[in-house]
Amino acid sequence: MKTRSILASFFLVSLLLPIAAQAKEPEGKPVVAVAEFKNETSAGWWSSSVGWDLAGLLSNELSNTGSFRVVERTKLKAVLEEQNLMASGRAKASTAAQMGKLAGAQYLVMGTVTSYEEETKKSNSGLSFGGVSLGGNSQNAYIAVDLRVVDTTTGEIAYSRTIEGTSKGGGMKLDFYRGGVGGNLANQENKPAGKAIRAAVVLISDYLDCVMVQQNSCKAKFDAQEQRRRERTSGSIDLD
Repeated sequence: MKTRSILASFFLVSLLLPIAAQAKEPEGKPVVAVAEFKNETSAGWWSSSVGWDLAGLLSNELSNTGSFRVVERTKLKAVLEEQNLMASGRAKASTAAQMGKLAGAQYLVMGTVTSYEEETKKSNSGLSFGGVSLGGNSQNAYIAVDLRVVDTTTGEIAYSRTIEGTSKGGGMKLDFYRGGVGGNLANQENKPAGKAIRAAVVLISDYLDCVMVQQNSCKAKFDAQEQRRRERTSGSIDLD
């Protein structure tokens, strides 16, 4: 009788172990596609293909986090052309959901560059030759990107945030990043514009990794950044 009881217990455990193991397995990585970025500024470095260059840049950063499966932008572009749909940072959520779903993505990430400012200050000690300044040169750039992430299953905006990138540098100082800038942005990589763009894209990838995958205490950092951004923006306007 005791032997039968032991065998029954062993049999029950053998049935429950696979179920328990399956319950502990993490969910699959979110599948995301990044649409062509749109521009609402008068930035001189923006051209017709820069929107897709930025989409590729963000796709690489999201892939580098190891937290996402990223749909190739060529596949998304092919879907847009075949279905005669226009990708837009301001597209309706329902249209965006259709675009993402046709490309096989769970989420479609859309970005719109809403602000870009650049400032260059030179002192008398600075020298300039062939467009390259050495010493006595201070360069600052600021970029803001309105980010929207649409759930292709529900057609609703799952995440939205304004992300800011800034850069400060001078002379021929070079910064190193996780990946290179390609396309028409390549000649901006070590300029204020390129540095600000890279800062914003990296921050976007970190933010999405935090809120979509990690979902831990990192949220507090981004919430604090958003609060400071809103305070700076509201503080720039005097109300009676």
